[in-house]
Amino acid sequence: MRALVMDGCETAPAGTTGPHVLLRDAMEGRGWQVETLHLCEMDIAPCAGCFGCWTRTPGECVVADAARDVARAYVGSELVALLTPVRFGGYGYHLKKAVDRLIPNISPLFTVLHGEVHHARRYLRYPAVLGVGILPGPDTEGEAIFSRLVERNAINMRAPRHAAVTIQTSSEAEESLNALRAALVRVEGGER
Repeated sequence: MRALVMDGCETAPAGTTGPHVLLRDAMEGRGWQVETLHLCEMDIAPCAGCFGCWTRTPGECVVADAARDVARAYVGSELVALLTPVRFGGYGYHLKKAVDRLIPNISPLFTVLHGEVHHARRYLRYPAVLGVGILPGPDTEGEAIFSRLVERNAINMRAPRHAAVTIQTSSEAEESLNALRAALVRVEGGER
């Protein structure tokens, strides 16, 4: 089972602790083979909004940078974890750029899904999505906005399942690890 962590934290992990390590440990503990992309270290330009990925080079961004590799890794995974500091309920800068650049993975054509208009599938299979938000402390409103953002992005990116969880940097590691494990059970569709 192949999983991808799109790590949108401000810096790459330096030690053996922190949300990055807890997430990897939780995923590997449930049998996932984890690949991590440290987005802060990758050359990813913001989306130009040109829609060339739909018209000129269907399925691939016209900008030749690391976002092409991210989009391929995304669609080639069974589970994608979006790890990010929560900024006003949303993704941090590095993850936001990368998520915006996933648009080549969906079709420019439209379809109705659950009574809403969404982009049609470009591929037969898409990964499940787990949003992992990092907060310095309790923030009920930020958590709710983050959860809704993950849900809406998962629908747009045609994820078969999704879940969102926030962990606090002020929490004990075991508490955060248990929250991550519970979210993984939800996104996997139950116990295996």
